[in-house]
Amino acid sequence: MRIQPFLIFLFISFLLGGCKLSYQTASFLPSTHEIDYAASKHWAVYAGISSDGNEIGAAFDAASADVFYVYPTLLTDKKDINWNAAIDDAKLNADVLKWILPYQASAWADAGRLFVPFYRQNHYRAFFEPYRNQGGNAARALAYADVKAAFDHYMAYENNGRPIILAGHSQGALHLKKLLQEYFDGQALQQQLVAAYLIGTRIVENDFKELKPLVSPDQIGGYVSWNSYKKGKYPTYYAWYNNAVTTNPVTWDASKKSLIFDHKGLLYYDNIIYKKNLEVEKINGMLWVSLPKVPKRFWMSFVKDYHRFDVTLFWEDIRQNALERVEAYERKNLIAPRERF
Repeated sequence: MRIQPFLIFLFISFLLGGCKLSYQTASFLPSTHEIDYAASKHWAVYAGISSDGNEIGAAFDAASADVFYVYPTLLTDKKDINWNAAIDDAKLNADVLKWILPYQASAWADAGRLFVPFYRQNHYRAFFEPYRNQGGNAARALAYADVKAAFDHYMAYENNGRPIILAGHSQGALHLKKLLQEYFDGQALQQQLVAAYLIGTRIVENDFKELKPLVSPDQIGGYVSWNSYKKGKYPTYYAWYNNAVTTNPVTWDASKKSLIFDHKGLLYYDNIIYKKNLEVEKINGMLWVSLPKVPKRFWMSFVKDYHRFDVTLFWEDIRQNALERVEAYERKNLIAPRERF
């Protein structure tokens, strides 16, 4: 019997959840090389067209908004001593096209022209001690420099005053938090912000001076954030979540809980959207999620940390919400609404 790769992943996730990982490492070597984002090869998606020539989303000529998306950490091999991915890492970039675009970035693709830069993301170990001070902080700074350079190129050549959605998961959300602090928070560009989806990282309200959490589904000009975990379970690092902003990604309001019939739909590995599938509850900086009712759910019952599923669990909820917020921005700013598909 052939076991689905997704099921293998779930089982490995279960095993790793109880293991303390150690990594091979090396000295950090600073890089002075700057990525030229005028080169199309450095974009996974540029203005809605992927690097392999596919159109991502719908009717981009008519889109009023743009989406700038930054993907999560894929550089995780314990034996990989590199602190940052190479910008032309063929395997990693292929994984972005194969897995990240269809299962994450696609959730926002109908809301505007999609932009997804390749970047020299830092290795997973850079987030943890003792690796942070051994090169991790410098590696994170290099990764952010790429994200910033890509955004600078986008602003210089593509934005032209268009409203912006920022969306990212995990490491991607962490870089976007800094981008928000530098470019949007209390600055003129804040007026072009539809919403920032900072998913899978810890965000607290005092991270920003003026930007605030969004507390209604059509509110604009702020951010949403959540970190998913299996209902009834707590991670050993639970203190990390304390006081983190937690959005209910089903109701998008102040509701502490939402019921199964409120859920718009999760995107599963079989490419089917399963509607009315799960319940959520906000628990001091964390989002408890019930076990999804999907095929072969037995395997997922072993997984406690739903971090990797932060987006896919709420894929249809995100898609509809992004459209709703763009429409709210259009109404407020008297922009002619575009045709919806």
